[in-house]
Amino acid sequence: MPSAIPATMFDKIWDPHVVADLGGGWSLLHCDRVLVHDLSGGRALQEVGEAGYAVARPDLVFATPDHAVSTAPGRTAETFAQGGRLIAGLRKRAAETGVRLFDLGQDGNGIVHVMAPELGIVLPGTVLVCGDSHTCTNGGVGSLAFGIGASELKHVLATQTLPQRKPRTMRIRFEGTPGPGVTPKDMILAAIGRFGAAAGTGYAIEYAGSAVRALSVEGRLTLCNLSIEMGAKVGMVAPDETTFAWLAGRDFAPKGASWDAALADWRALPSDDGAVFDRDLLIDMRDVAPQITWGTSPEQVLPVTGRVPDPADAPDAEKRAAWEAALAYMGLTPGAALEGTKVDWVFIGSCTNSRIEDLRAAAAVLKGRKVAPHVTAWVVPGSERVKHAAEAEGLDAAFRAAGFEWREPGCALCVAANGEAVPPGARCVSTSNRNFVGRQGTGARTHLASPAMAAAAALAGAIADVRSFAA
Repeated sequence: MPSAIPATMFDKIWDPHVVADLGGGWSLLHCDRVLVHDLSGGRALQEVGEAGYAVARPDLVFATPDHAVSTAPGRTAETFAQGGRLIAGLRKRAAETGVRLFDLGQDGNGIVHVMAPELGIVLPGTVLVCGDSHTCTNGGVGSLAFGIGASELKHVLATQTLPQRKPRTMRIRFEGTPGPGVTPKDMILAAIGRFGAAAGTGYAIEYAGSAVRALSVEGRLTLCNLSIEMGAKVGMVAPDETTFAWLAGRDFAPKGASWDAALADWRALPSDDGAVFDRDLLIDMRDVAPQITWGTSPEQVLPVTGRVPDPADAPDAEKRAAWEAALAYMGLTPGAALEGTKVDWVFIGSCTNSRIEDLRAAAAVLKGRKVAPHVTAWVVPGSERVKHAAEAEGLDAAFRAAGFEWREPGCALCVAANGEAVPPGARCVSTSNRNFVGRQGTGARTHLASPAMAAAAALAGAIADVRSFAA
């Protein structure tokens, strides 16, 4: 009997979830989990009811306010009035429909892509969707997770299914051992810089290789988080013993005999030897240094030791115009060193880098040092559980002693949708995922970096190489 054709992990998850072949490359997928948040969740739940439908599986839908909530110490839902209205709507609709809500201050509340893996809501082999483009983060535990639009959110709430066009597959292998100061954030920024912000368009990306296998689950979540910044809706890392140990005992993970059965299924998920990807790329970790963006796209990134590029050296007219516009917005001069560029703000947080390991890494750089006097520095834990874990370890005290503000969980300065923003013209080193024009506030200038690099910038009062702060 001939052997089965080797399959990718993506196909192993996609194919069993196909309810119907819709033709033309489209399939109707069953969705195992749906996440909703305050910006769109209450409205979507309301519109499903107004259309005459019930939420199909409220037990598979999970809600949390995160985007429009103030992160000020002692905040309430009403601290930011516009957000308070959205939260009230989400609370009302969740109660009416039976959707599980993790409300402000409650155990389990947090940024949607932090709390979902943290609680075991997302598991290997599941299909998870949310009305947020960074849903791809959840692929770090071996799930097929992607963001959807408003009409798609209503469809999946009403039917627990979703029409989707099957993407092509891409594998990016990171091989070798990371050098000093190199983190998962540096790995994915380096990949976006090398391959471009549109390289993943139309693909589901699997991250593989020895450097990926060596990562913690939290590092894998960071890696997958920026898949959308490479144009891909889906980013995935194959589950392994590291994944299983991390998930064991979490709130919504299987227990007892169900856990044993799940493990048997999950161990079969990794791509088979010989599986063919539509595109297969390789990064040698010897080529990856601590990264920082210089422009207004994540692909405009360089090693921290690099110099601001000259538009005259751009490969084509389109890139030249983009570089010129980015330099004008960022207030940078071609040929100038990135290191030493004065910064005004530092933000450690977001669904990219607000987990306990991220906070530990930043606190380790501070080591009793003080933030530069002119820098406003915030650290915003990604969830209530991260906050409490950090406080139990004394990380909050370490941050405060260094001159950081220790704030409440939420999206905060990542997207500036909660009344919190970097002032116009101010330069911010941020651990978030987007450096678009106005992303952190009108006229704000954003440099993306790892938590360790952000901490180094806070201490130096300028873009700094974290390796210079090594013990």
